[in-house]
Amino acid sequence: MANGRSTMNIRKSFLAALLLSSGLALSTIASAQAAAAGQGTEYSEKGADTCLVCHTEAWPYPIFPIFKTKHANRADKRTPFAGLQCEACHGPGAKHAGSGDKTAISSLKSNSPVPPAERNKVCLGCHSGNARTGWIASTHESNNLACTDCHRIHAERDPVLAKSTQVDVCYKCHKKQRADFHKPSAHPVRSGQMTCNECHSPHGSSAVAMLVKPTVNQTCYTCHAEKRGPFLWEHAPVAENCTLCHSPHGSARPSLLTKTPPLLCQQCHTVAGHPSVARTGAALPGAGGVGAGFVLAGSCTNCHSQVHGSNHPSGVKLMR
Repeated sequence: MANGRSTMNIRKSFLAALLLSSGLALSTIASAQAAAAGQGTEYSEKGADTCLVCHTEAWPYPIFPIFKTKHANRADKRTPFAGLQCEACHGPGAKHAGSGDKTAISSLKSNSPVPPAERNKVCLGCHSGNARTGWIASTHESNNLACTDCHRIHAERDPVLAKSTQVDVCYKCHKKQRADFHKPSAHPVRSGQMTCNECHSPHGSSAVAMLVKPTVNQTCYTCHAEKRGPFLWEHAPVAENCTLCHSPHGSARPSLLTKTPPLLCQQCHTVAGHPSVARTGAALPGAGGVGAGFVLAGSCTNCHSQVHGSNHPSGVKLMR
């Protein structure tokens, strides 16, 4: 009987020692991995479970929708939740969890005291390729814009990535463009048929105005392919830059024109040898010359209808 008890005690002691040594080994490995990654020992041992004790569904800033996003996919080793979870982006949280000190954790919200450059490092640690290659020294980056000023990481559907809500995010800064899109003649952004990033690359571009294509015309041609040509008879300003005649975001004039014809045409074309004269309050033609009535009735395009170019053998005047 005594030998049986001794054997049982020995087994219990051995099991306790084994569990203790296993725990120490795992703790040593975890500490070594953390140190190797430069993470120190301030990270929470339970990750998101610790955060969700306080950050419940009643928290003013919604947290739980992140579990419906790609960031919280543990099966994907590229995601934060495959590793340090919340702390992968917000930094070590043990001190914050223990004291409740808000300054002990990195806030990535748009009103965060953390400088934009520091907040962006977190995102660019993973999102550094493809469309983000032009971010450094881009217009947005140079103006101290942070990724989280536009993106909502915890949202199930990021508003800036949705076609119906993207423009509202851009309008927070680009108020002039918002006014242009509400003018009588405008691209169908207001109606949700197109978005800002169909023409602009928000993460940076080598083109003017962060266009998605190298030039203004190439960007316009992605939709207006019929204006590309080649034409037998070209209209020089058309081939040079569409914005010489058109206001890309919107205009109070038809076809997004910068001025009403014939004033627009008369910026380049003189009135010599033509029935048209400069349309001013003191010099409107009452008659004289064939075609004067057409100019008075509207514009040069009453006759020169093929203003973008013509392939007709008789289209040297862009009339066919």
